[in-house]
Amino acid sequence: MEYITNSLQETRQFAADFAKTLHAPVTVALHGDLGMGKSEIVRTIIQTLRGADTVVPSPTFTLVQNYDGISHFDLYRICDASELTEIGLEYAMRNDITFIEWPEIASDILPPDTIHIYITEHGNGRKIRVEK
Repeated sequence: MEYITNSLQETRQFAADFAKTLHAPVTVALHGDLGMGKSEIVRTIIQTLRGADTVVPSPTFTLVQNYDGISHFDLYRICDASELTEIGLEYAMRNDITFIEWPEIASDILPPDTIHIYITEHGNGRKIRVEK
């Protein structure tokens, strides 16, 4: 499925609608360059599922944030796949709604039913492609 969004509000609407389709355990891998909106999509999904007042910081420096059955990983700074077990990725993928930004280093351990979201520039907006 492909979606074209031309504003932050449209991207947030995509994320809110997508959130309603998710049930644990499920893994969602987000692909896209810096600034494409990966964190914003995850933030909106978490706030849709856990409440609009839920504070959702980017896990760029903490590597993972947990929200009562939802795990949000940012693997940008991971250099060695052996670190993935230490930060709880495998456990989360078996139990939670799990979001992974920069999932390439985890490609060997992603579940076969992982949902992949690819975000690219499209004019002044974004093209969001969802593959299951």
